[in-house]
Amino acid sequence: QVQLVESGGGLVQAGGSLRLSCAASGRTYGNYAMGWFRQPPGKEREFVAAITTIGGSTYYADSVKGRFTITRDNAKNTLYLQMNSLKPEDTAVYYCAVRRSIGVFDIREYAYWGQGTQVTVSS
Repeated sequence: QVQLVESGGGLVQAGGSLRLSCAASGRTYGNYAMGWFRQPPGKEREFVAAITTIGGSTYYADSVKGRFTITRDNAKNTLYLQMNSLKPEDTAVYYCAVRRSIGVFDIREYAYWGQGTQVTVSS
């Protein structure tokens, strides 16, 4: 079991920045990747970014490339998402998740999820 707790969401104006954190506890070893997903109002949950546990390879959705940066601090078992140049369309509940299987994009392969943190970007 892995427990995930997100924090750092809030209300920000367009063009602003936020940094999300995701603290992991429990079985934090043996995971292939950690990722961020988001669910805009009335829409399905979608991939935002992911980072592999070994090697630290990063992957991003096209919509956030160049604006968001995913990082991790293994010593603190914490995942981060630095979000810059925020747009109103970034408004969503943001979730962190963990997967054990190889791959990063398929949401169905993520076994553990946090409760989410709301990010609202005003125009």
